[in-house]
Amino acid sequence: MKIIWNILRILLAIFMIYAGSQHFIKPSFFNAFVPDFLVYENFIIYASGVLEVALGILLLIPKYAGKAATGIFILMILFLPIHIWDVFSETPAIGSHRAAVIRLPIQFILIVLAYKLEKIKA
Repeated sequence: MKIIWNILRILLAIFMIYAGSQHFIKPSFFNAFVPDFLVYENFIIYASGVLEVALGILLLIPKYAGKAATGIFILMILFLPIHIWDVFSETPAIGSHRAAVIRLPIQFILIVLAYKLEKIKA
């Protein structure tokens, strides 16, 4: 069973590194995800990208995997309202209502996965 969790940990790490790198490759895509009431939109986009990449890398290091999983869990909880809002928005930030509806359950899966991984020794 441990090998399955290690594979899931590695897959989550790859996903986080990829998702975080997209904040630098296509930062304009993320503009719509930053709520209007927040200032320093570009800083938020780049900082969250750095955080996602860093947590993904740390998740690959067994010594830090638990702490990284906790960080990912917290980050996914913080992003959850954005994805819920997107489902009910007239113009979803992700591009379409279908994509927003698909993305929301994925967010919950990421939250549960990070929670489980923080409890397991790598």
